[in-house]
Amino acid sequence: MKDMLLKFLNPYGATGHEEPIAQVIRETARPLVDAVETDALGNVICIKKGRAGARRIMVSAHMDHIGFVVTGADEKGFLRVHNVGGIRKRNSLNRHVVFENGVHGVLSNEIEDFSADDNKMTNLFIDIGAANREQALAAVEIGDVAVYAPDAFELQNGLLASPAMDDRAGCAVAMRALEMLGDCENEIAFVFSTQEEVGLRGAKAATYAVDPQIGVALDVTPAGDTPKGDKLCVEVGKGPCIKILDRGSISSPKLVRGMEAAAERLGIATQREVLTGGATDAGAMQTTRGGVYVGTISIACRYVHSACETISVEDCENAAKLLAEFLRDPGF
Repeated sequence: MKDMLLKFLNPYGATGHEEPIAQVIRETARPLVDAVETDALGNVICIKKGRAGARRIMVSAHMDHIGFVVTGADEKGFLRVHNVGGIRKRNSLNRHVVFENGVHGVLSNEIEDFSADDNKMTNLFIDIGAANREQALAAVEIGDVAVYAPDAFELQNGLLASPAMDDRAGCAVAMRALEMLGDCENEIAFVFSTQEEVGLRGAKAATYAVDPQIGVALDVTPAGDTPKGDKLCVEVGKGPCIKILDRGSISSPKLVRGMEAAAERLGIATQREVLTGGATDAGAMQTTRGGVYVGTISIACRYVHSACETISVEDCENAAKLLAEFLRDPGF
Protein backbone atom coordinates (compact mmCIF):
# COMPACT_ATOMS: atom_id res chain seq x y z
CA MET A 1 0.00 0.00 0.00
CA LYS A 2 2.80 2.44 0.83
CA ASP A 3 4.32 1.97 -2.63
CA MET A 4 0.93 2.61 -4.25
CA LEU A 5 0.47 5.78 -2.19
CA LEU A 6 3.91 7.10 -3.13
CA LYS A 7 3.29 6.28 -6.80
CA PHE A 8 0.06 8.30 -6.80
CA LEU A 9 1.16 11.20 -4.58
CA ASN A 10 3.94 12.54 -6.78
CA PRO A 11 2.29 13.31 -10.16
CA TYR A 12 0.88 16.77 -10.81
CA GLY A 13 -2.91 16.95 -10.91
CA ALA A 14 -4.44 20.27 -9.96
CA THR A 15 -8.19 20.60 -10.31
CA GLY A 16 -8.99 20.82 -14.02
CA HIS A 17 -5.45 19.68 -14.93
CA GLU A 18 -5.52 16.03 -13.89
CA GLU A 19 -3.96 14.42 -16.97
CA PRO A 20 -0.50 13.66 -15.45
CA ILE A 21 -1.98 11.61 -12.60
CA ALA A 22 -4.65 10.20 -14.93
CA GLN A 23 -1.92 8.75 -17.13
CA VAL A 24 -0.35 6.96 -14.17
CA ILE A 25 -3.72 5.59 -13.08
CA ARG A 26 -4.58 4.32 -16.57
CA GLU A 27 -1.25 2.50 -16.83
CA THR A 28 -1.69 0.93 -13.40
CA ALA A 29 -5.29 -0.15 -13.96
CA ARG A 30 -5.08 -1.64 -17.47
CA PRO A 31 -3.78 -5.09 -16.44
CA LEU A 32 -6.49 -5.36 -13.77
CA VAL A 33 -9.70 -4.49 -15.65
CA ASP A 34 -11.57 -5.25 -18.86
CA ALA A 35 -11.75 -1.68 -20.18
CA VAL A 36 -10.31 1.75 -19.43
CA GLU A 37 -11.99 4.88 -20.77
CA THR A 38 -11.39 8.62 -20.36
CA ASP A 39 -14.36 10.94 -20.78
CA ALA A 40 -14.58 14.59 -21.81
CA LEU A 41 -14.06 15.82 -18.24
CA GLY A 42 -10.94 13.69 -17.85
CA ASN A 43 -12.50 11.05 -15.58
CA VAL A 44 -10.72 7.70 -15.84
CA ILE A 45 -13.39 4.97 -15.84
CA CYS A 46 -12.12 1.42 -15.34
CA ILE A 47 -14.64 -1.36 -15.93
CA LYS A 48 -14.38 -4.80 -14.37
CA LYS A 49 -17.11 -6.95 -15.85
CA GLY A 50 -19.30 -9.22 -13.75
CA ARG A 51 -22.01 -11.77 -14.37
CA ALA A 52 -24.67 -10.82 -16.90
CA GLY A 53 -27.61 -9.20 -15.13
CA ALA A 54 -25.71 -8.54 -11.90
CA ARG A 55 -25.70 -5.17 -10.19
CA ARG A 56 -23.50 -2.33 -11.34
CA ILE A 57 -21.47 -0.66 -8.59
CA MET A 58 -19.51 2.57 -9.03
CA VAL A 59 -16.49 3.34 -6.86
CA SER A 60 -15.27 6.93 -7.06
CA ALA A 61 -12.06 8.56 -5.81
CA HIS A 62 -11.00 11.96 -7.05
CA MET A 63 -7.61 12.61 -8.65
CA ASP A 64 -7.54 16.39 -8.37
CA HIS A 65 -6.05 18.42 -5.57
CA ILE A 66 -6.20 22.05 -4.51
CA GLY A 67 -4.04 24.72 -6.13
CA PHE A 68 -3.40 28.38 -6.92
CA VAL A 69 -4.27 29.83 -10.33
CA VAL A 70 -2.20 32.72 -11.70
CA THR A 71 -4.30 35.84 -12.27
CA GLY A 72 -1.48 38.25 -13.15
CA ALA A 73 2.00 39.50 -12.30
CA ASP A 74 3.24 42.79 -10.86
CA GLU A 75 6.07 44.96 -12.18
CA LYS A 76 8.60 43.20 -9.93
CA GLY A 77 7.71 39.75 -11.26
CA PHE A 78 5.63 38.44 -8.37
CA LEU A 79 2.68 36.32 -9.50
CA ARG A 80 -0.78 37.10 -8.15
CA VAL A 81 -2.95 34.04 -7.50
CA HIS A 82 -6.40 32.87 -6.48
CA ASN A 83 -7.34 29.61 -4.83
CA VAL A 84 -8.73 26.66 -6.77
CA GLY A 85 -10.63 24.66 -4.16
CA GLY A 86 -11.00 25.29 -0.45
CA ILE A 87 -7.76 26.71 0.95
CA ARG A 88 -7.03 28.38 4.26
CA LYS A 89 -4.44 31.12 3.95
CA ARG A 90 -2.70 30.07 7.16
CA ASN A 91 -1.85 26.70 5.56
CA SER A 92 -0.24 28.38 2.56
CA LEU A 93 2.28 30.89 3.86
CA ASN A 94 5.90 30.47 2.72
CA ARG A 95 5.26 27.15 1.01
CA HIS A 96 7.15 25.49 -1.82
CA VAL A 97 4.87 25.24 -4.87
CA VAL A 98 5.35 23.95 -8.40
CA PHE A 99 3.59 24.45 -11.74
CA GLU A 100 2.78 21.74 -14.27
CA ASN A 101 5.63 22.92 -16.50
CA GLY A 102 8.15 22.40 -13.68
CA VAL A 103 8.59 26.04 -12.60
CA HIS A 104 9.09 26.23 -8.83
CA GLY A 105 8.14 29.07 -6.53
CA VAL A 106 7.54 30.22 -2.98
CA LEU A 107 3.98 31.07 -2.00
CA SER A 108 3.88 33.93 0.49
CA ASN A 109 1.85 36.88 1.76
CA GLU A 110 2.45 40.59 1.14
CA ILE A 111 1.41 41.42 4.70
CA GLU A 112 3.14 39.68 7.59
CA ASP A 113 -0.15 38.70 9.13
CA PHE A 114 0.59 35.10 9.93
CA SER A 115 -2.42 34.79 12.23
CA ALA A 116 -4.85 35.41 9.36
CA ASP A 117 -7.34 32.57 8.98
CA ASP A 118 -9.52 33.17 5.96
CA ASN A 119 -9.87 32.02 2.37
CA LYS A 120 -9.13 35.38 0.76
CA MET A 121 -6.23 35.14 -1.63
CA THR A 122 -5.89 38.86 -2.36
CA ASN A 123 -2.64 39.25 -0.41
CA LEU A 124 -0.95 36.05 -1.57
CA PHE A 125 1.72 35.93 -4.26
CA ILE A 126 4.16 33.42 -5.74
CA ASP A 127 7.84 34.31 -6.04
CA ILE A 128 9.46 32.38 -8.90
CA GLY A 129 12.59 34.54 -8.86
CA ALA A 130 11.56 36.66 -11.85
CA ALA A 131 12.96 40.20 -12.06
CA ASN A 132 9.94 41.78 -13.76
CA ARG A 133 6.45 41.13 -15.17
CA GLU A 134 7.72 40.14 -18.61
CA GLN A 135 10.13 37.57 -17.23
CA ALA A 136 7.48 36.14 -14.93
CA LEU A 137 4.88 35.73 -17.67
CA ALA A 138 7.46 34.21 -20.00
CA ALA A 139 7.92 31.40 -17.47
CA VAL A 140 4.30 31.01 -16.31
CA GLU A 141 1.13 31.99 -18.15
CA ILE A 142 -2.00 33.52 -16.69
CA GLY A 143 -4.28 30.59 -15.89
CA ASP A 144 -1.48 28.20 -14.95
CA VAL A 145 -2.04 26.47 -11.61
CA ALA A 146 0.56 25.86 -8.91
CA VAL A 147 0.23 23.11 -6.30
CA TYR A 148 2.11 22.30 -3.12
CA ALA A 149 5.32 20.63 -4.32
CA PRO A 150 5.51 16.84 -3.85
CA ASP A 151 7.05 16.05 -0.47
CA ALA A 152 5.97 12.71 0.96
CA PHE A 153 7.66 11.66 4.18
CA GLU A 154 7.16 8.96 6.78
CA LEU A 155 6.38 9.56 10.44
CA GLN A 156 6.46 7.07 13.30
CA ASN A 157 3.90 4.29 13.74
CA GLY A 158 3.19 3.86 10.05
CA LEU A 159 1.98 7.39 9.34
CA LEU A 160 2.65 9.10 6.02
CA ALA A 161 2.43 12.85 5.31
CA SER A 162 2.27 14.55 1.93
CA PRO A 163 0.48 17.13 -0.17
CA ALA A 164 -2.35 15.71 -2.31
CA MET A 165 -3.25 12.95 0.15
CA ASP A 166 -6.75 14.34 -0.53
CA ASP A 167 -7.54 12.33 -2.51
CA ARG A 168 -4.66 10.28 -3.83
CA ALA A 169 -5.14 8.16 -0.70
CA GLY A 170 -8.60 7.29 -1.99
CA CYS A 171 -7.17 6.54 -5.44
CA ALA A 172 -4.60 4.21 -3.90
CA VAL A 173 -7.29 2.45 -1.85
CA ALA A 174 -9.37 1.92 -5.00
CA MET A 175 -6.44 0.52 -6.97
CA ARG A 176 -5.33 -1.72 -4.11
CA ALA A 177 -8.88 -3.07 -3.76
CA LEU A 178 -8.90 -3.74 -7.49
CA GLU A 179 -5.73 -5.81 -7.07
CA MET A 180 -7.40 -7.81 -4.28
CA LEU A 181 -10.79 -8.26 -5.90
CA GLY A 182 -10.29 -11.17 -8.27
CA ASP A 183 -13.45 -12.54 -9.87
CA CYS A 184 -16.58 -10.70 -8.80
CA GLU A 185 -20.21 -11.34 -9.63
CA ASN A 186 -21.06 -7.64 -9.74
CA GLU A 187 -19.91 -5.29 -12.47
CA ILE A 188 -17.65 -2.66 -10.95
CA ALA A 189 -16.82 0.74 -12.43
CA PHE A 190 -13.79 2.22 -10.71
CA VAL A 191 -13.95 5.95 -11.44
CA PHE A 192 -10.98 8.22 -10.80
CA SER A 193 -12.77 11.51 -10.98
CA THR A 194 -11.88 15.11 -11.79
CA GLN A 195 -12.81 18.52 -10.40
CA GLU A 196 -14.12 17.24 -7.07
CA GLU A 197 -12.60 20.16 -5.21
CA VAL A 198 -14.78 22.67 -7.06
CA GLY A 199 -18.15 20.93 -6.85
CA LEU A 200 -17.97 17.17 -7.58
CA ARG A 201 -18.15 17.93 -11.29
CA GLY A 202 -16.37 14.88 -12.66
CA ALA A 203 -18.39 12.45 -10.56
CA LYS A 204 -21.66 13.97 -11.78
CA ALA A 205 -20.80 13.24 -15.40
CA ALA A 206 -19.32 9.82 -14.67
CA THR A 207 -22.33 8.69 -12.64
CA TYR A 208 -24.68 9.66 -15.45
CA ALA A 209 -22.60 7.60 -17.89
CA VAL A 210 -22.07 4.56 -15.65
CA ASP A 211 -25.68 4.51 -14.33
CA PRO A 212 -24.91 2.44 -11.21
CA GLN A 213 -27.34 0.94 -8.72
CA ILE A 214 -24.83 1.39 -5.87
CA GLY A 215 -22.16 4.06 -5.42
CA VAL A 216 -19.20 4.11 -3.04
CA ALA A 217 -17.02 7.19 -2.60
CA LEU A 218 -13.47 7.00 -1.25
CA ASP A 219 -12.00 10.10 0.34
CA VAL A 220 -10.13 11.45 3.32
CA THR A 221 -11.93 13.03 6.25
CA PRO A 222 -10.62 15.40 8.95
CA ALA A 223 -9.33 13.66 12.06
CA GLY A 224 -10.16 14.98 15.50
CA ASP A 225 -7.15 13.62 17.38
CA THR A 226 -4.72 16.57 17.44
CA PRO A 227 -4.22 18.91 20.45
CA LYS A 228 -7.10 21.37 20.71
CA GLY A 229 -8.27 20.21 17.29
CA ASP A 230 -11.79 20.24 15.94
CA LYS A 231 -14.15 18.06 17.95
CA LEU A 232 -14.48 15.34 15.35
CA CYS A 233 -15.25 11.71 15.96
CA VAL A 234 -12.51 9.88 14.01
CA GLU A 235 -8.82 9.29 14.67
CA VAL A 236 -5.82 8.41 12.53
CA GLY A 237 -4.77 4.78 12.92
CA LYS A 238 -8.07 3.54 14.37
CA GLY A 239 -9.31 1.97 11.14
CA PRO A 240 -11.21 3.03 8.01
CA CYS A 241 -14.23 5.25 8.56
CA ILE A 242 -17.76 4.44 7.45
CA LYS A 243 -19.55 7.69 6.79
CA ILE A 244 -23.03 8.25 8.16
CA LEU A 245 -23.52 11.71 6.65
CA ASP A 246 -21.86 14.92 5.55
CA ARG A 247 -23.12 18.11 3.93
CA GLY A 248 -23.37 16.46 0.53
CA SER A 249 -24.95 13.08 1.20
CA ILE A 250 -26.60 10.82 3.74
CA SER A 251 -25.32 7.28 3.39
CA SER A 252 -27.89 4.60 2.70
CA PRO A 253 -28.43 2.63 5.94
CA LYS A 254 -28.28 -0.53 3.81
CA LEU A 255 -24.76 0.35 2.70
CA VAL A 256 -23.64 1.29 6.20
CA ARG A 257 -24.85 -2.08 7.48
CA GLY A 258 -23.27 -3.87 4.52
CA MET A 259 -19.91 -2.19 5.08
CA GLU A 260 -19.96 -2.90 8.80
CA ALA A 261 -20.86 -6.53 8.11
CA ALA A 262 -17.98 -6.81 5.63
CA ALA A 263 -15.58 -5.36 8.21
CA GLU A 264 -16.84 -7.84 10.82
CA ARG A 265 -16.26 -10.76 8.45
CA LEU A 266 -12.67 -9.59 8.00
CA GLY A 267 -12.05 -8.69 11.64
CA ILE A 268 -11.24 -5.07 10.71
CA ALA A 269 -11.91 -2.27 13.18
CA THR A 270 -13.87 0.65 11.71
CA GLN A 271 -15.04 4.05 12.87
CA ARG A 272 -18.40 5.68 12.25
CA GLU A 273 -18.02 9.14 10.74
CA VAL A 274 -20.35 12.11 11.00
CA LEU A 275 -18.97 15.19 9.20
CA THR A 276 -20.87 18.45 9.58
CA GLY A 277 -18.99 20.17 6.74
CA GLY A 278 -17.58 19.02 3.43
CA ALA A 279 -18.75 16.47 0.90
CA THR A 280 -17.51 13.64 -1.31
CA ASP A 281 -18.34 12.24 -4.73
CA ALA A 282 -21.20 10.38 -3.01
CA GLY A 283 -23.13 13.66 -3.10
CA ALA A 284 -22.99 13.64 -6.89
CA MET A 285 -23.78 9.95 -7.23
CA GLN A 286 -26.76 9.97 -4.88
CA THR A 287 -28.94 12.36 -6.88
CA THR A 288 -28.03 11.39 -10.45
CA ARG A 289 -30.74 10.00 -12.75
CA GLY A 290 -33.32 8.26 -10.57
CA GLY A 291 -31.09 8.15 -7.49
CA VAL A 292 -28.38 5.78 -6.30
CA TYR A 293 -27.76 3.95 -3.02
CA VAL A 294 -24.52 5.55 -1.76
CA GLY A 295 -21.98 5.20 0.99
CA THR A 296 -18.48 6.46 1.68
CA ILE A 297 -15.37 4.80 3.07
CA SER A 298 -13.11 7.50 4.47
CA ILE A 299 -9.51 7.69 5.64
CA ALA A 300 -8.96 9.78 8.78
CA CYS A 301 -6.50 12.53 7.87
CA ARG A 302 -4.78 15.22 9.91
CA TYR A 303 -4.16 18.69 8.45
CA VAL A 304 -6.54 18.34 5.49
CA HIS A 305 -5.98 20.82 2.63
CA SER A 306 -2.43 21.56 3.70
CA ALA A 307 1.02 20.57 2.43
CA CYS A 308 1.31 17.89 5.14
CA GLU A 309 -1.89 15.85 5.00
CA THR A 310 -1.22 12.88 7.30
CA ILE A 311 -2.75 9.41 7.21
CA SER A 312 -2.10 5.88 8.46
CA VAL A 313 -0.89 3.46 5.78
CA GLU A 314 -2.55 0.61 7.69
CA ASP A 315 -5.89 2.46 7.62
CA CYS A 316 -5.57 2.63 3.83
CA GLU A 317 -4.71 -1.06 3.50
CA ASN A 318 -7.67 -2.04 5.67
CA ALA A 319 -9.94 0.30 3.72
CA ALA A 320 -8.92 -1.53 0.53
CA LYS A 321 -9.67 -4.91 2.11
CA LEU A 322 -13.03 -3.61 3.33
CA LEU A 323 -13.92 -2.23 -0.09
CA ALA A 324 -13.02 -5.45 -1.91
CA GLU A 325 -15.09 -7.54 0.52
CA PHE A 326 -18.05 -5.17 0.25
CA LEU A 327 -17.94 -5.26 -3.56
CA ARG A 328 -18.10 -9.05 -3.47
CA ASP A 329 -21.08 -8.99 -1.10
CA PRO A 330 -22.82 -5.64 -0.42
CA GLY A 331 -25.21 -7.41 1.93
CA PHE A 332 -28.50 -6.61 0.21
